[in-house]
Amino acid sequence: MASSRKMNVLVYSGNGSTVESVRHCLYTLRRLLSPNYAVIPVTETTILKEPWTASCALLVFPGGADMGYCRSLNGEGNRRIDQYVRRGGAYLGFCAGGYYGSAKCEFEVGNRLLEVVGRRELAFFPGICRGCAFKGFVYHSEAGAKAAELKVNSEVFNKVVVPETFRSYYNGGGVFVDAGKFADKGVEILASYTDPLDVEGGDRPAAVVYCKVGQGGVLLTGTHPEFAAANLDRNCVGPEYPKLVDDLAEDDEDRTNFLKACLSKLGLIVSQETSPVPSLSRLHLSSLHHYLVPELLSSWEEIITKEDGEEYIKGENDTFHLEKPDSRWSLNSLAKNLPIPGVSGGNEEQTTDQVGGDDSNDRILDYSKVTKSLIPHDAGWPGTRETPSFNHNIFYANLRSYQEERSSEAEEFGKFLLYGEVVTSTSTMLEKNSTLLAHVPNGFTFTATTQVAGRGRGSNVWVSPAGSLLWSMCMKHSAVLSNTAPVVFIQYLAAIAIVEGIHSYDHGYQNVPVKLKWPNDIYALDPSKPGKKEYVKIGGILVNSSYASGNYELVVGIGLNTANAAPTTSLNSLLPPNLEPFSLEKLLARILTKFETIYKSFCRTGFDKKLEDLYYSHWLHTDQIVTLEQEGGARARIKGITSNWGLLRAEELGWEDRPTGKVWELQSDSNSFDFFKGLLKRKV
Repeated sequence: MASSRKMNVLVYSGNGSTVESVRHCLYTLRRLLSPNYAVIPVTETTILKEPWTASCALLVFPGGADMGYCRSLNGEGNRRIDQYVRRGGAYLGFCAGGYYGSAKCEFEVGNRLLEVVGRRELAFFPGICRGCAFKGFVYHSEAGAKAAELKVNSEVFNKVVVPETFRSYYNGGGVFVDAGKFADKGVEILASYTDPLDVEGGDRPAAVVYCKVGQGGVLLTGTHPEFAAANLDRNCVGPEYPKLVDDLAEDDEDRTNFLKACLSKLGLIVSQETSPVPSLSRLHLSSLHHYLVPELLSSWEEIITKEDGEEYIKGENDTFHLEKPDSRWSLNSLAKNLPIPGVSGGNEEQTTDQVGGDDSNDRILDYSKVTKSLIPHDAGWPGTRETPSFNHNIFYANLRSYQEERSSEAEEFGKFLLYGEVVTSTSTMLEKNSTLLAHVPNGFTFTATTQVAGRGRGSNVWVSPAGSLLWSMCMKHSAVLSNTAPVVFIQYLAAIAIVEGIHSYDHGYQNVPVKLKWPNDIYALDPSKPGKKEYVKIGGILVNSSYASGNYELVVGIGLNTANAAPTTSLNSLLPPNLEPFSLEKLLARILTKFETIYKSFCRTGFDKKLEDLYYSHWLHTDQIVTLEQEGGARARIKGITSNWGLLRAEELGWEDRPTGKVWELQSDSNSFDFFKGLLKRKV
């Protein structure tokens, strides 16, 4: 039932990894693999508990301390990783990830403070990874860092253009001992150190190796080819460090080409164009009725601070600058002439809306420190010059039209809209600024064309591909309704609204093949496999809840692949030639109005028979048989969800798949599911 296309690149960010190494991995891999893959950080919990292998194109272990990896993953975690690779997966280990992927780690033997020696379970490289290849390593320091020159073995790269030599950031990595002796075991030397080693390397020692493991491939490196010079602080240690950064900068193109070749060797599709780091854009606040904008600002008076005649909302995570209408053009002219940190320059016509990040310094940015400019529109909606990727006129015209339908109860959702072309994350900016969240009205909607920073300081870039419909809605759900309309059902209502919104978008769209996957995903029939009932994920829902003053403060975050070609199937690819492609603005208006009407019905009568039937008419799981792994492999048939708390009901099957009478009720937030493989696992 599920598509075999693997689109996730998982970067381990759990016990043992360092924040900096993870950030470099995410930054570089997203630049080289976007938009064909989603590059996501994961912890040991994911490796151990989630069904990650079916959708994983590459598993990456970054720099850090591999003893932490061992403590968290020895046993079951490594068994899963090994099985994933042997069945055709790919593993990439940088520095500590290289030690971890070898049969034995020998680190600073004889150094009482640093010595780490021991067997490693994965043993993808059948020999020893011995370090430090070069003296001087100090934990959590750049003191032992160097620009290590590597000689590339171009013969093993299958006619891909690679540099003969290049310098790569090095700090504490190992050498793959006797690599030349393991050719008969599927080991290829990709690159070697040119400088004399400070440890014994044996026969043809390697800096970078490729290992064929079962049907899969493994690439291990002693250096950090994922570290870009632009992301290194020239002033962090002694007087020689700026020279190191300059050397790396000089070889940056060669470093990038080498890493591209490595990724290609692991079977990944590498982007021809390296994606630039996008700048954050201004945020535009508007309303269906212009006069409501100053009313909203007036209600924000207690959270607005004034400095030097300028107004700011200083949230817990972000600072918002309320721009005056007459300053929003002149500010960019100023930015063009002055190199102000955090303000982008460039051609005024093309970048009037950009405010975060200096494009000439293409590097990791800590987006939470960039002040977000917010423009209130109280006299008219933003024009296409200000928001070329989102047409406010189309959105509000359709919102009004859908609100006026006979069956509609919609009047609040989407009435206030905050839009940014490039934002950090619509959900995070609402969730993590609780002061602002407490002061937005019910149904306040925040949408964006591109999200660049999900959760985590400065490490997430290119979360969403262009063409996705991304938005977050703010809701205040009364705790008084807890018994009759429990808050857990909000995710189900959102899922119904998405499918219903797609089907009622306009005449002729009622048969677009989209379904719900419990508890919070949207799936579509894979159009690349006609005649097969295979489904692929095209959207997801994430509900964040907090409690204040008798209400659940909810941020309902939704992402829906609508017009994008990659990395996955989108709604427009499902349409027959006679139907117009979905417009992001119109589809957003349609889903918002559907959601509000469904939600108001839910508040009155709960998840009643009518809503239940509507939900089941769209879901994928009616009478599906699954295996309950945590119940000793028992077979069970999915019967639905409970009407009180939205738990998944599964009845045990015995001989000849007859019900035994035992029924499990399973929570959506404490289980992981791989329905398409027929597995259901309870998390501990």
